[in-house]
Amino acid sequence: MFPIRDHNPSGRTPYVTLALIAVNVLVFLGYFTTMGEWQVMRFFMAWGLVPARLSAGEGYESLITHMFLHGGWMHLLGNMLFLWIFGDNLEDEMDHAGFALFYLACGLAAAGLQILAEPGSGAPMVGASGAIAGVMGGYLLLYPKAQVDVLVIFVIFFRILVMRAWVVLGLWFGLQVFAGLSTPTDGGGVAYWAHAGGFAAGLILTLPIWRRRGAADHWRRTEGRPPHPEASWPLQKTHIPRVRRR
Repeated sequence: MFPIRDHNPSGRTPYVTLALIAVNVLVFLGYFTTMGEWQVMRFFMAWGLVPARLSAGEGYESLITHMFLHGGWMHLLGNMLFLWIFGDNLEDEMDHAGFALFYLACGLAAAGLQILAEPGSGAPMVGASGAIAGVMGGYLLLYPKAQVDVLVIFVIFFRILVMRAWVVLGLWFGLQVFAGLSTPTDGGGVAYWAHAGGFAAGLILTLPIWRRRGAADHWRRTEGRPPHPEASWPLQKTHIPRVRRR
């Protein structure tokens, strides 16, 4: 299941979201296209988040730098797609500077929980997933019933389904917690607890906005949907004539 877009247009240009995407892409291209495999791994060990180093009181700069590193094209493209879908609306609510601080805070919270879960791990953690998980958590709190188009792929079957945000994001969060609990320590290759920590931080940090909107009264008033008209994405019929069997 891959979210590909939402029906929740933002009211202004999301400059911070666009800047974050640009920086992530440029940083990735800077090392991934110029270094060999072993050089990339040494680069990750130096600038990625290694819990054992942090536990020993070293490498504090990696709390920030790891958010701008990615392990491959799919890792990068998947994260940037999620950031683009959900980031513009939170930036609209928080303003540009507020959203930038929110994003970094969620990334730090994600890193913190991953370090607590695996303090002795020597594997480098890289990726913007923890910070983006925070964006998803904030989105869920403000727009639980926003419509999200999801590409569902099952072997050779694929289809685009329209789902509510609480289904898509709630299922995603549940899978992170389940995987974190069931994966051996330092053996899964995915920082599930960072995802869960970022998501929880996003929910908590968005609470002041939700409360100012009226909290539960806001949900009742808007029915959990965006407080403005949702975008429609009609499926266009093809103009190519069908060739029928005789």
